Amino acid sequence: MSSIRPATLQDVPAILRMIHELARYEKEPDAVRNTPEMLEQALFGVNPRVFATMAEDSAGAVQGFALWFLNYSTWEGVHGIYLEDLYVSPAARGEGHGKALLQHLAAIAVEKGYARVEWSVLDWNEPSINFYRSLGARPMDGWSTFRLTGVALDRFGQATSAPAAAHG
Repeated sequence: MSSIRPATLQDVPAILRMIHELARYEKEPDAVRNTPEMLEQALFGVNPRVFATMAEDSAGAVQGFALWFLNYSTWEGVHGIYLEDLYVSPAARGEGHGKALLQHLAAIAVEKGYARVEWSVLDWNEPSINFYRSLGARPMDGWSTFRLTGVALDRFGQATSAPAAAHG
């Protein structure tokens, strides 16, 4: 049985540990640059825009987390939830923690009148894809994810004369 609760400051080390575990699973073990201080500021600083939800087993041990933020649908005219990361410890998979985390986010979306909960999944991650399909989620046919990062982001971002600080 899974118990779901908002993350607390004391969860930061566990969340960061699971972020590293997720990076290893996704074959990017050296990609994590996040630090406890960065994660603490993002989740618990002034006006946080990122949220984390924890899954615990019946003994109160943390078994997983969901890290998410609000997005906005210009077509629907309301917010949605973007799930950045969903992770359940390998030994606890199949016990309902992932489903409970996603149900919690869906309940927030319904309660607040948000249009959707959405996320990305690696195309080779068949266990997760099958799990998401079993919940009624469907891939967005015809859509691809694009990302500006690193040198391309720096180069493109410096090519403007508009002040970026005014936009948060």
